[in-house]
Amino acid sequence: MNVVIIGGGAIGSSAAWHLVNHPRFAGEITVVERDPSYARASSMLSASGVRQQFSTPVSIRMSQYGLSFIRAAAATLGVDLGFKEHGYLFLASAAGAAVLGENVALQRAAGADIALLDRAALAARFPWLATGDLAAGAFGETGEGSFDGPAMLAALRRAARARGVRYIAQSCTGFAHAGGRVGGVALEDGSVLDCDHAVVAAGAWSGQVAALLGIAMPVVPRKRMVYVVACREALANCPLVIDPSGIWFRREGAMFLTGRSPGDDEPDPDEPPLEVEEAMFTERVWPVLAERVPAFTELKLASSWAGYYELNLFDHNGIVGRHPALANVVFAAGFSGHGMQHSPATGRGVAELIADGGFTTLDLSPLGWQRLLEGRPMWERNVV
Repeated sequence: MNVVIIGGGAIGSSAAWHLVNHPRFAGEITVVERDPSYARASSMLSASGVRQQFSTPVSIRMSQYGLSFIRAAAATLGVDLGFKEHGYLFLASAAGAAVLGENVALQRAAGADIALLDRAALAARFPWLATGDLAAGAFGETGEGSFDGPAMLAALRRAARARGVRYIAQSCTGFAHAGGRVGGVALEDGSVLDCDHAVVAAGAWSGQVAALLGIAMPVVPRKRMVYVVACREALANCPLVIDPSGIWFRREGAMFLTGRSPGDDEPDPDEPPLEVEEAMFTERVWPVLAERVPAFTELKLASSWAGYYELNLFDHNGIVGRHPALANVVFAAGFSGHGMQHSPATGRGVAELIADGGFTTLDLSPLGWQRLLEGRPMWERNVV
């Protein structure tokens, strides 16, 4: 069996690693990655967090497997991914308190260790936080934090290659397909890779690859920026905090990382240049930070970077599975900012689809194409 995976980022490499280690897989795996430097890859530019505070059961379960995978990486991949269990803190005003409570109930039912805190509890636990306009907060007591995402990608690639997976530095330019099946993947040098199964895991560019198959996949590259700032005050026990405005921040060593997604009133074009806009920090981010944390009134912008979200315009959830028009193509993309933490579960699911013919551990069918084709969005409410 020949399997060709288009995209060698975290999801593509996770699929390759899980598949080559699957006890019922026998064959050859080729990963096609157009940029082996990963200079613009979302996997390398991610802030790399893992959380269980999602609003859909399948996303929570995927995070739980991702957490176990990260914790076990020293044994399975030979690399300590530096997991820091600092928790996530979602804040809500009165307008968002009911939804926050619903999400926490769902998360607890799935076994997540999430505390629902009222305003007084927030002020007592995080005394550096301005709580006057808050009604509640949801805090991950355990099982949430940050890790070294680029190290995980490098380890997955290295371990997959050690088991015989081949990586090719080429772009996919088309497919040989007929009768609802793909028989080959065309490359920029004019060659064609024969395949029994193809996997589209090209991250933010998966929509463009799907278009080569005649499939409209609503996944686009959208720029997101991360700002590294210095603050004189340490902010004891600071988790990753998500303000009701959507602006987030977390401690990173002696510094803090922060960022935001554009609001409905702002342009959010597809695949703009990866240039950092400092005006967004000074005009949109810093004022909110200073209101929420008085110590942030005095900040110093130390550095910054920009990367792409693989944004699924349909409902901000990943698309995992076969399209009914193509029997032997598996799609795995569109996670809208949570692809790094969900890459272990996605890779395992892709491997099961190919080797077993279906999901055998965690049922990822809610993320399949059917919801798109039927116009049934499964909105992820906790997008960071």
